[in-house]
Amino acid sequence: MPKTQATSPEKAPATITRRLSAEDRRSQIVEKAIQHFTRHGFGGSTRELARELGVTQPLLYRYFPSKEALIDRVYDEVFDKSPAWEGGLTDRSVPLNERLRRFYVAYAGIILREEWIRIFIFAGLTKEGINNRYLNKLHARVFVPVLKEVRHSYGISEPGSNDVLDAEVELVWGLHASIFYLGVRKWIYGLKIPKDVDAVIRAKVDTFLAGAPAVMQGMRKDGAGKQ
Repeated sequence: MPKTQATSPEKAPATITRRLSAEDRRSQIVEKAIQHFTRHGFGGSTRELARELGVTQPLLYRYFPSKEALIDRVYDEVFDKSPAWEGGLTDRSVPLNERLRRFYVAYAGIILREEWIRIFIFAGLTKEGINNRYLNKLHARVFVPVLKEVRHSYGISEPGSNDVLDAEVELVWGLHASIFYLGVRKWIYGLKIPKDVDAVIRAKVDTFLAGAPAVMQGMRKDGAGKQ
C-alpha cells in the first residue's frame, strides 16, 4: 500500500496529458502556435514549437499534416474573430457617428492585440496572398456599407463611375489605416500609444465624418474623384 500511494501522484500528470481529447490537443497546439508565430513569424520552426509544447514533432504532424495546415488554422483562429460586421453599421435608428464609433471601438479591441498585428504583418511579408481573404471581407462587409451609410446620411448620390467609387474607398481606407497604425506603433515599433484608445478611435471617426462627406460631394462635381 505505501508503494501504491507513493507512485500514484507521479503518474497522474502523464495520465492526464495522454487523456486530452483530440480537439483539446489540437486547440493546445494552435494556442501555442499563435504565440510562437507572433514572436518568430511564419519562419518559426515546427521542431521548436513541438519542443515548447513538450511533444514530439511527429505528434504535432499527427494533428496538422503540414506546417501550412497549421498556419492556415492559426490564421483562421486569429482573424475570424470579428465584431458583428453588418448589423450595427446599417442600423439607421442610431445616428451614423455613433454607429461608426461603436463599430471601430469594438474593431480596435480585436485588431490592436499583439498577435493580430504581428501575424498580419508577418503574413503580408512572407505568405503572398494569404491576407487577401481577410481584406476582401473587410472591403465587402465594412468599407462598402460605411460608404453607403455616409451617402444616405449626407444626401450624397451614388458614384457615377468606378473611379469615383475607388476614390471613396480610399477615404475609408484612411480611417481604417489610422486605427491599424496604432497597433503598428505599439507592437512593431515599440512606441507608446495613448492610454485612452477608445477616445482616440472616436476622434478619428469624428474627423472622418467632418471631412469625407464634403470630399465625396466634390467628387461628384469633378466626376473622377480627383482633388
